[in-house]
Amino acid sequence: MFDGKNLIVFDGECVLCSRFFQFMLKRDRSRRFQFATAQSPLGQYLFRQLGLPTRDFQTNLVFVDGKVYQRLDAFAAAMQQLPMAWPVLSLCRFLPAMLKDPFYNAIARNRYAIFGRAELCFVPDADMRSRFAQQGFQSE
Repeated sequence: MFDGKNLIVFDGECVLCSRFFQFMLKRDRSRRFQFATAQSPLGQYLFRQLGLPTRDFQTNLVFVDGKVYQRLDAFAAAMQQLPMAWPVLSLCRFLPAMLKDPFYNAIARNRYAIFGRAELCFVPDADMRSRFAQQGFQSE
C-alpha cells in the first residue's frame, strides 16, 4: 500500500496528534519515518484504502516495513523504532484488545475536547518539510 520509507499519518488538526508528530520528529534522529497529515492527498488515499473515515480521524496510521498499524498498536510500532529506552513503551501492544481498544477509542473520540484543535496551521521549516511524504503524491 505504501512503498516508501516508514510512514506516520496523523490528524493535523488534533493537538495531541500533532504533538505526537513533533515528539517523533525530534526523537527519530536516524530519519526512519516520513510523515503525512490525514488531511493531505496521501493521508486521504491511505484512509480510503483501509476503509477508514476520511473526515473523522480516530486513529493515526503507522507503516513499518510495509505493515500498517492502527490505534495503540500504531503507537507501539512507532516507539519500537526509536533509540534508547523508548522501545519499552512498545510493550503496550501486548495488552489485551479488550483493555487497549476501549482506552484508545475513548481518548480518540474526545481528543478535541481534552487536548484541543489546532487554530493555526502548523508551518514546518525546510528540514521538516523534507520529512513529509506527500510531496508529489497523486491519488489514483
